[in-house]
Amino acid sequence: MQQQPSIQQEIAEVKEAVSQVLAHAKRLGASSAEASMSRTRGLSVETRHGEVETVEFNQDGGLGISLYFGQRKGSASTADLSPEALKRTVEAAADIARYTSEDPHAGVADADWLEFNPPELDLYYPDSIGTEQAIALCASAEDAAFAVDSRITNSEGASFSTHQGLKVYGNSHGQLVGYPSSRHSFSCVVIGEQDDDMQRDYSFTVARRYADLLNPLQIGREAALETVARLGARKVPTQKVPVIFRADIASGLFGHLVSAISGGSIYRKSSFLLDKVGQQIMAPQLTITEQPHLKQALASSPFDSEGVKTRDLVVIDKGVLNTYLTTSYSARKLGMASTGHAGGIHNWLVQHGNDDLAALCRQMGKGVLVTELMGQGVNTVTGDYSRGASGFWVEHGEIQFPVAEITIAGNLADMFMNIVAIGNDVDRRGGVLTGSVLISQMQVAGD
Repeated sequence: MQQQPSIQQEIAEVKEAVSQVLAHAKRLGASSAEASMSRTRGLSVETRHGEVETVEFNQDGGLGISLYFGQRKGSASTADLSPEALKRTVEAAADIARYTSEDPHAGVADADWLEFNPPELDLYYPDSIGTEQAIALCASAEDAAFAVDSRITNSEGASFSTHQGLKVYGNSHGQLVGYPSSRHSFSCVVIGEQDDDMQRDYSFTVARRYADLLNPLQIGREAALETVARLGARKVPTQKVPVIFRADIASGLFGHLVSAISGGSIYRKSSFLLDKVGQQIMAPQLTITEQPHLKQALASSPFDSEGVKTRDLVVIDKGVLNTYLTTSYSARKLGMASTGHAGGIHNWLVQHGNDDLAALCRQMGKGVLVTELMGQGVNTVTGDYSRGASGFWVEHGEIQFPVAEITIAGNLADMFMNIVAIGNDVDRRGGVLTGSVLISQMQVAGD
């Protein structure tokens, strides 16, 4: 049996391939170039009612290259990593560059922005989970869900995935860096029925280490409890009331902030937060920090997709916007340095208080606890916000009944300023780590 190369051997091989790509770009006359290459492999399994729906093994990768003749850019990519295909991809990028217009802001990131010695972030925990084991995990989650309540009548399935890989980035400044990472996840979705009402909900877990996943019994039970809690949902009268975004969806609220302060939105003048750096845009008790180098965290990265070093950043300081989030291109357009955000954010930590979700409900008194949002009614140019929602009606500080088919509306500028409290029930399953968010007032449209 052929032995798999170690991950460090693989990284060394990919670095050599990237070096050859960059050398070929130089031979073709490119004044500068950058290339990234990835390799991944993994297993995904889906079951429904204990029967296997899909089993997927993947082992693939890709290369992307951008090269420049002066400030004319050409880009190309390929999933074929053979030497001949890599060479053709470089030549395709060069052909494109010869016909593009010059852009004074185009180019590889400035050398003094780059990370030449990336820190070790402990992101790689491969695990040899076999197909049979993955199928058993999924089946046990579904069994656990059906055991919770007789009103759980159907399943949309359980899924498990385990993936590991590496990425390498290099450019004509002499930067050649890479690192490995792994990700494991597990989810279950079930359906409940009561009288004429049918509801569905889910639970999931994700981690760098397989050992850090919640067990299938927990996932199945949580999916069932979430589903049963939604049965008997009704509308509420149209009114203005406080709203709580539960932690698992509150991250999306801050995702709109990410969009509004991204360099691309700012230089296009398509953001309601244009010219707001140094001004208060959120409630004064709110501080958001970015910590890209947290060990084993899901959004940790030693450098962004342009090789720019990532660093700790205070994005919001007591409600005041400290910075926009830039790539090398948007930074040049705005006369700034890159903040290392090509490819997204890296572990946003939203400062929270000491109250749990139950305490936030008591503080709210009367209003809506939102647990699901539907639709795309968010305009980051104006800040207008209107989305379908479901969740629970809260009165006298206690959950009274589930609600559905309502709309919540407001303006992000007002919503951010009207954040009253952040709960301590922090959801750590993504790039924004936040607890539940209590907003003092929004328009709720129902009956």
